[in-house]
Amino acid sequence: MRTTLSVEQKTAWLREANGVTAQPLAGALAERYYSVKEIADLLELSRDSVRKLFQNEPGVLVLGDQSSKYKRRYTTLRIPESVLRRVVRRMSNV
Repeated sequence: MRTTLSVEQKTAWLREANGVTAQPLAGALAERYYSVKEIADLLELSRDSVRKLFQNEPGVLVLGDQSSKYKRRYTTLRIPESVLRRVVRRMSNV
């Protein structure tokens, strides 16, 4: 006999099965996110340089459609403070 589980019960079961104890979104929302313009002003770089620097960096939110090959791709980057610190640390150790 199959029992029907709610989405919350399934999520809780998956977290237990995978050893995840904390809410994954709770930590992400507690962190400040910067725009490309804010980081460009902060680091005194061009917006294009900041975009290239963070485009493929793990942890950066890339919002927008990147699928079309014939239309201009509009994307918005939101960079968490932890990623900004990691990149600045990496850049200063060079």
